Amino acid sequence: MVSPGWHLRSEKKPSATIAIVKNLQGKTVLITGGAKRLGRAIVLAAAEGGANVAFTYLNSEDAAIRTLEEVNASGGKGFAVKCDVRSQASIAKAVSAVLKKFKSIDVLINSAGVFETASFADITLAQWDNVFSTNVRGPFLLSQACLPALKKSRGRIIHLGSLGGIKPWATHAHYCSSKAALHMLTQVMAKALAPEIAVNCVAPGMIDSGNNRQDAKLLKRIADRTPMRRNGTAEDVVSAVMYFATAPQFITGQIFTVDGGLALA
Repeated sequence: MVSPGWHLRSEKKPSATIAIVKNLQGKTVLITGGAKRLGRAIVLAAAEGGANVAFTYLNSEDAAIRTLEEVNASGGKGFAVKCDVRSQASIAKAVSAVLKKFKSIDVLINSAGVFETASFADITLAQWDNVFSTNVRGPFLLSQACLPALKKSRGRIIHLGSLGGIKPWATHAHYCSSKAALHMLTQVMAKALAPEIAVNCVAPGMIDSGNNRQDAKLLKRIADRTPMRRNGTAEDVVSAVMYFATAPQFITGQIFTVDGGLALA
């Protein structure tokens, strides 16, 4: 999924080269929520790109073990660490373990998140706080904890936002609000952490995970509304994440929707 490094030669100075895209060879990538689903796909892509891959999990230990086995079987270097992204102490412990293992962090990908459907009148305070603690406070705390390492490596931070952070979904008030906050956090961080660190956000639309529990009728209805006439895949999202992980550091503060044009509908 990761393109090899390539260069564009200058017409004025034939001997000079400008690096446009690099692979992740020798870099350390930390991915939260990497045991399964989209997080797992990002882990495997980063490993394929040559990175040392550390990822967190909370309750999915069996899935984390399987994902780690896949990374190692492919010849990559993986490391799984348990972490509750809602807890500052848990984050500090996890980041310390990653630095002890790989010595550096070059890319932080905040993938861990909570998606929940509930009518506005039925959302409880506990639900609201849990969604915000995971989707907003988690990326904030992880970014702070990784700051010294990322400044040293002139690294990158990538948040996983959502089309729901741009469009109001009536049955997802807490989720949409949390992702909108994450989008703003992305832009604030991009200004605050420049020029050492680039910060961007990938905002997926409807993603067909292949999960049998997904509503087939809903998927079809949304695909029919989407200009590209299909729903997104994990590969679509991963490609966008890997772009930001390897793109020139000059690209920062972007909210990159991966929705097949659904936001335009």
